[in-house]
Amino acid sequence: MTKEYDLVVLGGGPGGYVSAIRAAQLGMQVAIVEKNKLGGTCLHQGCIPSKSLLRSAEVFKQAQNADLYGVDIENVSLNFTKVHERKNSIIQTLHTGVQSLMTKGNIDIYKGFGRILGPSIFSPLPGTISIEYDNGDDNTMIVPKNVLIATGSKPKTLPGLDIDGSTVMSSTEALNMKTLPTSILIVGGGVIGIEWASMLADFGVKVTVLEYADHILPTEDITISQAAQKQLEKKGIMFITSANLLADSLTKDDGVTISAEVNNEQQTFTAEKMLVSVGRNANRQNIGLENTDIRVENDAIQVNDYYQTHESHIYAIGDVIGGMQLAHVASHEGIVAVEHMAGQEPLPIDYDSIPSCIYASPEMARVGLTEAVAKEKNFDIKVGTFPFQANGKALIHGEIEGFVKVIADKQTDDIIGIHMIGPQVTDMISEAGLAKVLDATPWEMTQNIYPHPTLSEVIGEAALAVDGNQIHG
Repeated sequence: MTKEYDLVVLGGGPGGYVSAIRAAQLGMQVAIVEKNKLGGTCLHQGCIPSKSLLRSAEVFKQAQNADLYGVDIENVSLNFTKVHERKNSIIQTLHTGVQSLMTKGNIDIYKGFGRILGPSIFSPLPGTISIEYDNGDDNTMIVPKNVLIATGSKPKTLPGLDIDGSTVMSSTEALNMKTLPTSILIVGGGVIGIEWASMLADFGVKVTVLEYADHILPTEDITISQAAQKQLEKKGIMFITSANLLADSLTKDDGVTISAEVNNEQQTFTAEKMLVSVGRNANRQNIGLENTDIRVENDAIQVNDYYQTHESHIYAIGDVIGGMQLAHVASHEGIVAVEHMAGQEPLPIDYDSIPSCIYASPEMARVGLTEAVAKEKNFDIKVGTFPFQANGKALIHGEIEGFVKVIADKQTDDIIGIHMIGPQVTDMISEAGLAKVLDATPWEMTQNIYPHPTLSEVIGEAALAVDGNQIHG
């Protein structure tokens, strides 16, 4: 007998499994179809493993500089096998936790590939799910009242830069390198490329970043990207911007060699390995979209404010709909979608109020508009900036480079954007996010009394600086 569900979720990543939990809380009978492991790319091939490696790189660098803190350590060395063991242990702990949450919510898990079928004897609407198994078992059919597509994305590459997994890698293969290369070319100076550049440089690898745009981190505020490049260059990272790669020049004899046009001149670059980090493509192939009226534009499934597709009982969230492509965004989109299908009235997401983070060293974080975008939108703005070098806790930590920047609307005094670069800013950005959600003004932020000495005092000073009232600068 074909089993029926209130909701079937395609994909068990942060968007999928969080949605399933929320649906179970609302009394739905829920199933997840996931070909690989619960937790998805974020847990197994993205956020968590990469941040574990970044932490190991940070500790290694700190140990090398321990004498600056009065701690003498001789013969500091890196055990890359243990670095991987720690990474894998963290993944396993979190994976076990996700599995227990599924048991707690009585959520059924089907380990296979889910495909949406058209109208059938089971349902007059498209949405019956066929589950295919790698082991050759017969397909399973399940019938949901609602479907949630949360299939995520995979790394993309450039024509001619075929990923071989060894010499030319995406971030997926790079996470499993058994040994560190002596040198690497990173194609792409966006968020993922910069995190890898920072990590590998701290591990002692010679890093060259090739970026097509005229500056790295092109989606960030220009003052942040400029400060980041300056600090990263101190690690020895070489940045080549305005680099138009000539893919047909790629050779892989004893390493990789490739040429690029840089400011109308051809230059050639060589390294032991290449990491291609140029964005991600939605996982929407072969999931049965052709059996529905779901629309796709620019590689993204089209949805409304509640993540309904053009098939009202089929929803889609996360990387597969484009947008910010962040784990926490997918999770919240899933909650909104599930609450909507349950007949509640969730608030649509304000994407300008969602924080995003870059976990390089230095860390970077932001919420809201950049200064350039604010001006493009014709805001009359005022800006306050305050440096970490004037902060006692930053001096204690030995990390004084960086700043917090607050952008506000001169007319309403509302905060438009907050941008940070410096120590532990990825943990401090949530305060800025809350301020944005509450439509706070810089003055309202300054009414919070910041404990001393803390790094968070820089946020208060930057808010004061919007009107020229900073105390320590």
